[in-house]
Amino acid sequence: MQVTFRIQYWTEWGESLSLRIGGRKYPMAWSDGGVWSVTVKDLRAADLKSYDYVVMRDGLIYRTEWKNHSSKSARLIEDKWLDCPIEGCPFTREHQAARFDRPHFRGGGTAVPVFSLRTAGDFGIGEFRDLRPLVDWAASTGQCIIQILPVNDTTRKGEWKDSYPYSPISSFALHPLFMNLQSLGIKETAAFRKEQKALNDLPEIDYPAVFKAKMKYIRKAFLSRGEKDMQTPAYRKFARDNEFWLEEYAVFCAKRDSLEKEYYYWMQYHLDRQFAEVARYARSKGISLKGDLPIGVSADSADAYWHPELFNLDSTAGAPPDYFSKEGQNWGFPTYNWEEMAKDDYAWWKTRLKKMSEYFDAFRIDHILGFFRIWEIPVECRSGLDGHFNPALPYSAAEIQAAQLPIQGLFHEDPRHPGMFQPLITPDSQNLPSWQQDRFGSMYNDFFFRRHNDFWRINAEKKLPELLSATGMLACGEDLGMVPDCVPGVMDHERILSLRMRGMEAEGPWKELSVCATSSHDMETLRMQCSSDPEPWAVRNMLWEFLASPSMLAIFPIQDWVALDGEFRLADRSAERINQPADPNHKWRFRLHFDLSELNARESLNSTITTLLRDSSRLQQ
Repeated sequence: MQVTFRIQYWTEWGESLSLRIGGRKYPMAWSDGGVWSVTVKDLRAADLKSYDYVVMRDGLIYRTEWKNHSSKSARLIEDKWLDCPIEGCPFTREHQAARFDRPHFRGGGTAVPVFSLRTAGDFGIGEFRDLRPLVDWAASTGQCIIQILPVNDTTRKGEWKDSYPYSPISSFALHPLFMNLQSLGIKETAAFRKEQKALNDLPEIDYPAVFKAKMKYIRKAFLSRGEKDMQTPAYRKFARDNEFWLEEYAVFCAKRDSLEKEYYYWMQYHLDRQFAEVARYARSKGISLKGDLPIGVSADSADAYWHPELFNLDSTAGAPPDYFSKEGQNWGFPTYNWEEMAKDDYAWWKTRLKKMSEYFDAFRIDHILGFFRIWEIPVECRSGLDGHFNPALPYSAAEIQAAQLPIQGLFHEDPRHPGMFQPLITPDSQNLPSWQQDRFGSMYNDFFFRRHNDFWRINAEKKLPELLSATGMLACGEDLGMVPDCVPGVMDHERILSLRMRGMEAEGPWKELSVCATSSHDMETLRMQCSSDPEPWAVRNMLWEFLASPSMLAIFPIQDWVALDGEFRLADRSAERINQPADPNHKWRFRLHFDLSELNARESLNSTITTLLRDSSRLQQ
């Protein structure tokens, strides 16, 4: 059908309006009275269920509406611009968890990987169902949010390499190991309980053993009930609603394992049911789940297999030397072909985020700097020191020669711009004359800290407004490391919460639109950061520094909350760390040393947490 859209909006010089509907943007024409209009052909009635208008500047989205419109079929639709109706709200987009939009909202929460959880019903690893008692604990202590690591499928062969949660084989599929076996109808026979006990008694996760055991039972359940499950209306609805990724994922896995594709459909159906049930329960208790959006997708993933045009498979992403690693990092997954992704307004990203929003009310954008620029390493290289920025504005040979500097030892060729050069991140400049060291130092600082500011700002502004408008999740950016000057301004404009971490450099006072944390999965825990193991009262004082900050959210690793209880916390503080980012072969196996039922019973600990949250005006009731 053909529909004409009209809306009154008084733009400033250089601005225009566009209509976003059906996954596309339509530029609008101005007429007297500040009325903008556009006629769109071949629309479906379903397209009218959700659409919006955006203000454009220089071809980029500058401003969005508070929420989307919804209209019935008509030849002419006249709308009004929807601004935030909440006085004092710091955001420009409505969030699906209304609490975040309250003026001066303050909250506290806990960060813990799903695989680290422990309950009596587990099978050697944490499961989605384990989030339920964690939600009960968070709600009872006055918290509002639980942050987890990525939960996407990372399965290759069930080996230790698969334990790395930031190397998914699908951006949509959930990990089979988070399945609760008993919910599939698996009977707790003597053999089942014996195997379960052996795995649950381990202080850490034995990933290969858990994978072998759980997949054996999951396969058994499929053979027993799979055909019947796939005849149900609920299953058919799930398959229909997730068609855009499920078929590709299932065929990919079936080819890998030489099994029927229906097996993978069925697994994802049950994983979705179990996780969605927990998400609904959390929301009913006033607890939001916060997900983690990995910056990368593996080269051996279903995404890259079916859509290689979306990735630069000749390179891998990583990070230059920073707080976490003096040698830099090579994460092993390809960089994105953003030019190709832009052709359909980043549809792949939008569908990925929409799927996340079914479970999560907030999400952490892993390495948000990657939306500005990425540290790219040629696929034949291993070290993060061999990387370069992409995109970049490299120097020409003439510029380097004009500065009377040698190329060898100071620069390397930019693979994306043959004949152009980027400074080496660790140049061999110590033997140069002082005047050449000074001249190179000036070029080095210009390249890494000034030259790209506008270039990288525009690069991010092409993507982030499109992605953030796709859902109502609260966006939080992991903006640590070598942060270009343009990053804070873009994050402020898009209302993306920044990250403030203990021990990390941060100029100026912390802002309200931020998340503060004592540590992360990549860092030493709070106790490990101290020269000697701190007493609970000292931990309390350190936590208070963060809770009393202006940050909207204070989210602490569960190890740091538990450190308030001298008898309950792990005796060996060095065993609390989850990841060593400098070690590419690290085994992700950290598991809580207590059953979550014990956590709910620690009255003194929980009373202390509640008091801290109340005194810092973060208590949710």
